[in-house]
Amino acid sequence: MKIIVLGATGMAGSRVVTEALARGHDVVGVSRRGAPDTPGVTTVSADVTDIERMTSLLAGADAVVCATRPHPGEEHTVPATTAAVLDAAAAAGTRVVVVGGAAPLSSPDRPGLLVLDDPRYVQDAWRDAAVASVEQFRVCEKHSADWVYLSPAAMLEPGERTGRYRRGGTTLVAAPDGTSRISAEDMAVAVLDEIERPCGQRHLGVGY
Repeated sequence: MKIIVLGATGMAGSRVVTEALARGHDVVGVSRRGAPDTPGVTTVSADVTDIERMTSLLAGADAVVCATRPHPGEEHTVPATTAAVLDAAAAAGTRVVVVGGAAPLSSPDRPGLLVLDDPRYVQDAWRDAAVASVEQFRVCEKHSADWVYLSPAAMLEPGERTGRYRRGGTTLVAAPDGTSRISAEDMAVAVLDEIERPCGQRHLGVGY
């Protein structure tokens, strides 16, 4: 498959690139600065909000992974950036996997409460990013593009690729003790699994 990864130099995007290459896919890495010179990856420097250019870039791809992240203090740009990516994907007829945040999920043991508003999972320092992920998901909900929103666990950080994870619905995937985490490497496994074998859900959470 031809897979285009937006935000290919970031923590999430770089792991998706690595996982896609390991599975033998044709990978195009897109970032604002241009992706590193990685064997087997076609690198492109582009502004993902340039809808005309992105439409041309996405044409003919089997899937695009939107793993872009704003700089600190620029979280307010997330909804518009996501809308531009979805516009381009819709025009190109390309499916989008949006690697979002955990905030739009329901809290695991508090029905009706979003993770956004559960202080066990969203500390004050993360509040702006969490709000942005909820707004990002709302943009997706209203868009006609072929998208799926993948919410990782509350704690997403570099770690080990085990190849094992749990796939949930719209509720945060948490361990019995309430902790919720997944490595960026296993999150990338979940992304590629969804591309190769779509589960049919528009919003799914993954975690250990």
